[in-house]
Order: sequence, then C-alpha cells, then structure tokens
Amino acid sequence: MDANHPFLKFSERLLSQQPFKIIKGLASACIAYPIAERMEKRNVRDKVQELSSFYQIPYLQRKKSVAKRLADIVSFAGRNVPYYRDLFSSNKFDPEKIYNDVRYLQDIPYLTKDIIREQGHRLLSSPLQETRHHVCKTGGSTGLSCFIYYDQQGADYSSAVTLYCRESIGKKKYLSELHFACRFPDATIPEWPSREDFKCFAMNRSNIFFDRIDEQGLEEIWKTLKLRKPFLAHAHPSTIYALACYIENKYGSDKTFSVFESSGELLQPYMREAIEKTLRCSVINRYGLAEIGVIAYELNNNSTDLYVLDSEGFLENRLVDANNEIVVTGYHNKLMPLIRYATGDLATIDERVDGIYLSDIVGRIHDVVKLGGIEYPTHHIQDMLDHRVGGIQEFQIDVRTDMPVLRIVLESNADQTTVHTRLEKFFPGCFDIHFVAHDSFVLVGERAKFRHVVTK
Repeated sequence: MDANHPFLKFSERLLSQQPFKIIKGLASACIAYPIAERMEKRNVRDKVQELSSFYQIPYLQRKKSVAKRLADIVSFAGRNVPYYRDLFSSNKFDPEKIYNDVRYLQDIPYLTKDIIREQGHRLLSSPLQETRHHVCKTGGSTGLSCFIYYDQQGADYSSAVTLYCRESIGKKKYLSELHFACRFPDATIPEWPSREDFKCFAMNRSNIFFDRIDEQGLEEIWKTLKLRKPFLAHAHPSTIYALACYIENKYGSDKTFSVFESSGELLQPYMREAIEKTLRCSVINRYGLAEIGVIAYELNNNSTDLYVLDSEGFLENRLVDANNEIVVTGYHNKLMPLIRYATGDLATIDERVDGIYLSDIVGRIHDVVKLGGIEYPTHHIQDMLDHRVGGIQEFQIDVRTDMPVLRIVLESNADQTTVHTRLEKFFPGCFDIHFVAHDSFVLVGERAKFRHVVTK
C-alpha cells in the first residue's frame, strides 16, 4: 500500500499513544534492532558495550590505552596508505616513536581538505572495489567539500558512539527519536513497507521531511511533532531555533519532546536559551564531522562544554591567526585514516581530571536564503544539489545582487548543460547561474573563510 494510506495514518496516531508507544519501543530495541544488525552484517551493540566498559575506567588510567591507539593508527597508515608511506619516507619519520611519546605526532604535517581532494585514492589503504565501504561528503561549511570513505568497522564505531552518548543522557533505544531530513520536490509516495521503514522501526526513529522554514513550513513541522511526541529530536540548531521563535510568537511556549540534540552547525548560546525556554526541553550539544564522526558530546550535567570521546580519536590545537583550530586523528577508520586532520573549526581543548573537554567552539555556520519568497536553509539547498541535480562539487550563493548568483564548480565528469537544466527544473528563475573554478569563490571574514552564502 502507499505510505500515506489512511490505515497507516491511523496506526501512526495509535502508536504515538501509551501503552502502544512503549510496546513499539521495546519491540524495536529487543527484536527489530538485533534482526536489522544481523541482516546488514553489522556489529554495533557489542561496540556500545565496549564503549561503556571503556568509560568506566578513570581517565588517567586509560591514557596509556589511548596513546597506543594513536600509535597503532599512525603505524598502520605508514605501512598501508600510499600518501603517508611517501610522506613519512620523505620526512624520515618513524611511526614507532609515537609508542614511546605521543608528542612525536607533531612531526607529521597537518592534513587538510585541499590535500584530501588532491591525493584522492592515495589516502586509501586498499582499493574501494575490494572493500565494503561507505562514502560521506563533507558539508563545506568550514571549507570546500571532499569525499570521505569509511570501512565497515569505522562506520560501526561511528554508529555505536551515537548510541552510547544518547544512552548516557537517558535516551534508551526503546525511547523514540525523530530526525529532520530534506524533502525533495519530486519525491513520489513510496510503497509500504520498505527497507527504510524497517530501518526506522529498528532505530525507533521517524523522520520529518521539510523544505522550508517560513510560517507554513514551521506550522507543518509543529503539527508533526505534536502528533509523534518523540523523546529526542535531532536537527540543526538553526532549524529548531526558527521553530522556537515561531512557537513563542504564536503559542507562547509548548512541549513536544524531552531532548533536543543539536548537530551539524554551531549552537549559539542565544539559540540554546530560546529553545530551552520556549520548547521546554533539554538541549544537548555535540561535535562531529563527516571526516571522523561524533568526537565530543555534552555529557556533563554541570557544564555545557563537550566531553571529548578519547576512545575515538586524538585532538590537538594548532594556532591559526591567534585562534585555536581543532586538529583530529581518528582511530577506527582504517580504509581512510586521517592523521592530524585540520578541521577548520575553532575550539579550546582543555584537559581536566576526568577527561578532555572542548569549549568556545566556533565554526560550521549554515545560512538561510530567500528564493521566490520562501526561506530555505542552505543545508536543504545542498541536499537538493547533491541528490537531485548531481554533478556539483561545490556551490556558493551570492545574494548581494537583485538576482542571487549561484556559482557552481562541476565534477570532472559532469555535463554543464545537464546540470543547468536540472537547476532550472528545481529552482526555476531563482538564480543567475555561473559555472566557475574554485578560485572564483568569494572568501569572507577576517580569516578569508569559504561560506555557502555571501551577504556582504
């Protein structure tokens, strides 16, 4: 049957009420998730237990284990990754020295997005066709985008970290969660049941598909939230902040979920305050990136600083224009190990008695663009360009003129005419389209940063 069949609508309403909601949650956690894990040939639950055991060890006692993980991944990269093999050889760097002192890591040059784009498959430890892998495109909010490849172990650890952190703040698997996702204008009504339906059931997750954050779009989001009443909602903070402002203006305040998990962009203090006050929920911040996964999470009830998950990677600061940039080395993704990767994000790394913390985070800003009288978040536009237009390596919207200018860098195998036709299909008359090279992008701010939207 179609996914919008009246019976399914009735079932959704029924399952949002107790006791059916908790029965569904228990069935998801105890039956569907283990089945899905086995069907997909994944191993996530064991890694959640591994993480739980790891963090029961006091920080000072596990530092030796963390140092070994760092030395292991650097040594592995030096043996198996062409880029690092050549780099270590030219620099006469011996990875084995890190086993004795982690400070030798500083002898390795920083890795940047420019190097990742330039080196391509030379950063892989084995050919993609020989390895089960997952591809992830970086968001481009702290620099031009590039592709990151995860092996299965790396992907499983990334999933396990999210589950572990959520369970640590009280979100057990039997409690429902809701994820905000892009709605595509050409999407057809899917058949039910589908693979995605079972995946959502196994995760005890539902999706809100949206494409606008004006009054019409926000009212639709609010009605969906009122119906489903998830325990946790996961979205960009700018989206939930816009929702909070809308609810405050129209209803005063109201509650539909217990926890808002912020990710994907910078959570500003004023956003947190408005969301907590108007939507009457706890706000949990996290720091993750496509290149590594979630690496820090707000786990300390007494502080909004983020607790660094030292089981997953090693963090450093490098000084850039008097600012502390986050540099990270991941432990688990052996297909594409990233050693001393300069993220472009800024934060202070602080070692305390119970672990390492991130504070004063700056970076990963998304914008809102008005096209044809409708306000669109840039992460929605990026999803449209990636999944509906295709062939686009990077984009930038310049709104300093009457007609916004859309600058496009094409993938090497893309056809300009095809891309132009698709852009006009999905964004008719919205842009003056320019096909350019990377050096035509406008860099903004005192650090000359790339931004998807140029406003001044």
